[in-house]
Amino acid sequence: MPEQSDFAVETAVFTGPFRLLADLILEQKIDVCDVAVADITDRFIAHAKEADGWTLEEATWFLAVCAVLLELKIHRLMPKHESGLDEDDLGPSPDLAFARSIELRAFRRAAVDLARRMEDSERYLPRDVGPSREFADLYPDVMANVTAAELARIAAQVLAPPPMLDLSHVTPIRVSVQDELRAVEEHMLEAKQLSFRDLVASCPDRIYVVVRFLALLELFRDGRVDLRQAATFGEIEVSWQG
Repeated sequence: MPEQSDFAVETAVFTGPFRLLADLILEQKIDVCDVAVADITDRFIAHAKEADGWTLEEATWFLAVCAVLLELKIHRLMPKHESGLDEDDLGPSPDLAFARSIELRAFRRAAVDLARRMEDSERYLPRDVGPSREFADLYPDVMANVTAAELARIAAQVLAPPPMLDLSHVTPIRVSVQDELRAVEEHMLEAKQLSFRDLVASCPDRIYVVVRFLALLELFRDGRVDLRQAATFGEIEVSWQG
């Protein structure tokens, strides 16, 4: 809004020029939820009717700022699925805001339906007593058709051990990082300084080389070894630090 505009607002949290209020809200120094945009709009309409010589630029700026404030307020009032770092308040698109409004409307309908069902359920009381004694002989005997052979068959199925799980497709663990940590320590305690090529010379297979490299990275992270490589893809020199 132009600086010469004298349009001012009076709210519960701010009294003064509307431009200053908008700047404070955009800088997150005033909560947008504490500002009634509808009241500000009514005041601006009354101001526009009374003011002499107000321009289209002034009205356009006011509408743009009010649209931003409404979008900020919608973004703050909408339920969020994830908690984390706040997004830029101006980021959500109008399509996303419309989708969230539909979702919020569904939550409200569900809340009303649940409240109605809870109110209806208060009129029902559960029956905690069993059948009367004079009707006990009318119920069929659930064990009448159960034989000893049937019980034995069911027991055999229930107590049978589970089938063995076939693990033939799983590659067995032949080496672990802990094992290679000890191997690297033994080599480095003897030599104090080795190249990585010498350090893995005793590895029988490629998987041992990979795991030994991971063990070396663990020792480097803990500050127990120092790694140096003069050139890209060059020889890696390992020094024992203790």
